[in-house]
Amino acid sequence: MAAANAQSISALLQKSSLDDHEEILKACNAALKKSKTDIAAQHVKAVALLKLDRYEEALHVFESAGKNLKETAPLEYAYSLYKDGKSKEAADVAARLKDGRAARHVEAQALYRAEDFQATANVYRDLQSSDPTTEQSDLRINRGAVEAQLIWSGKRILAERRKPGREDLEAFETAYNAACGSIARGELRQAEVLLKRAKELCKYSDDLSDEEKAAELLPICVQQLYVLERLGKSEEAKVVASEFKAADVADKATKQIAQHNLLVGSEEPSNPYLAHKMLDNGARFSDDDKPFRFQQRVLNANLKTVDLHALKFDGVARSTSKVLKSQQLPSTSAELTSLGVLNAAAHARGEDGKSALKHLLPELERSPYNIGLLLTIIQVYVSIHNPTSAINHLESFFTHLERSPLETKQEIRFSPGLVTIAVALYKSQGRHSHASRELAQAASYWRRTSDPPQLLLRAAGATLLESLDPEDTSLAAESFTILHEKNRQDMLAAAGYVAAYASKDSSKVKNEVAQLTPVLQLIQGIDVDSLENAGIPQPSNALAIAQKTASRKRGAPDQALNRPKRIRKSRLPKDHDSAKVPDPERWLQLRDRSTYRAKGKKGRKKDADRTQGGIVADDVGMKDAGPPTRPPGVGSGGNKKNKKKGKK
Repeated sequence: MAAANAQSISALLQKSSLDDHEEILKACNAALKKSKTDIAAQHVKAVALLKLDRYEEALHVFESAGKNLKETAPLEYAYSLYKDGKSKEAADVAARLKDGRAARHVEAQALYRAEDFQATANVYRDLQSSDPTTEQSDLRINRGAVEAQLIWSGKRILAERRKPGREDLEAFETAYNAACGSIARGELRQAEVLLKRAKELCKYSDDLSDEEKAAELLPICVQQLYVLERLGKSEEAKVVASEFKAADVADKATKQIAQHNLLVGSEEPSNPYLAHKMLDNGARFSDDDKPFRFQQRVLNANLKTVDLHALKFDGVARSTSKVLKSQQLPSTSAELTSLGVLNAAAHARGEDGKSALKHLLPELERSPYNIGLLLTIIQVYVSIHNPTSAINHLESFFTHLERSPLETKQEIRFSPGLVTIAVALYKSQGRHSHASRELAQAASYWRRTSDPPQLLLRAAGATLLESLDPEDTSLAAESFTILHEKNRQDMLAAAGYVAAYASKDSSKVKNEVAQLTPVLQLIQGIDVDSLENAGIPQPSNALAIAQKTASRKRGAPDQALNRPKRIRKSRLPKDHDSAKVPDPERWLQLRDRSTYRAKGKKGRKKDADRTQGGIVADDVGMKDAGPPTRPPGVGSGGNKKNKKKGKK
């Protein structure tokens, strides 16, 4: 019976057109009614459903058919898993198919959707090297997208390409991916140029229909709007925003991103409640079209920010605290750190500066491992020009982590982000020895791990090479050795490796020295003599500034000593006469001047009692003469005749 059904299906396929998948599906259903275990009919039905973009039904066919159909059509099963959003399962199934480029493509797409970008890059690298004559254009496009995602996901060091090449300008897909890579690296002006190029190539492409062009231009415009807003080119952003409507975007993730970009780019102050209604429109993403984690984190942060503008402080505080309490803290994940910052903003209730600290510091005592809250407090202290308190709080947090026996907390203690903040704060106060010590401790920890952060080892090695301490020099040598062994093509690591071992064992670095660019080639075309003769370049007013400063610090030259001092008119009295010689005693009080004469009997007596230049009692031996005799009329013994009797 199964053979007869297979023959009938084969005959039907020969008579049907390749696009008549509905008729094929009906025939398969009719055949399966007669025999539910017909593998051929199940296989054809699954393929027809995939052609009709009914991926969930196709996967249901594989799951209900059991092991036999999965083993008969593993590629179709892997593709069904991938299109239904089960990316990890699809990658595992496709990886077990050792032969076949189609399976490798499905594996790469599934790994990309699962955000395992490093494994995706490895698959595409193998595909390019195994058959360099075919699919080069498609593979170049896909690898460009993976390179951008590696940078966005924080694995910039794993990205092979550093700058866009000429081949990236040949097609709009490669130009768009190169622009995404530039955005991820923060090179927005370069991204602006690449996006313009991508838009032009897409508009004038002969291989696309008008509908296909419109579909391809939408994500380019959304990305271009973001770049122009970041560059502050509001007028150009308005023009790009008028070229599309968010409602026309078919992909849900791209549509959500477009709505956020349009809201941010709007110059008119929007009602926060209406903005929240527009952004939180109830869109639910399926597993195959949901934003990547770094995108979803930004979208959620935007929604929380709109809530804060709408004064929903308590709601944001509750929702973020609920998530943070359910997680294992401390954590340096970008998502939890962002939630910590939003939680701090909610507790600050719109305040800033010292007023915000009154709300935030008690929260830090209750949640000492909330890194987002800690970073917010540090930022507030820096904004009010109090870096000392910021350093104290960061060092206190480090002390808590160092006392913990857990290895996870030690890894957080020396995480590149926190180490970078500590080094920046130390250097802002001129505490370079503390910055070097922090880098040395971080390098000493990470050198014992299997996957150390390479950018941190670079910074630590370069700083420690400047130290005269033999331990620091040895640690710098170990850091550059790790970097050099991981990537022999890294010239910076090779240069650091040579610098670390040149004075110790020059024979060890002979091969590396040969790979470095010779010094004579680096200074070729530089006229050293002319540079020395020219001296240090100075601005046009540098000489005048230097002379003025010198006159203030070292005094005026000799010929200027007799020059009368010029006095501003605003400092002179109104009745000032330059012909009159000013009184040299004008700064003294009146009674201390030589021309002062007291008036009246009491005044002359006071002048007589003054001792300026006269004789005092101590000088004539009157110190031991005993108490002075009281004059008549003073005290109890004088002039009793005039004394009146008091009341008894």
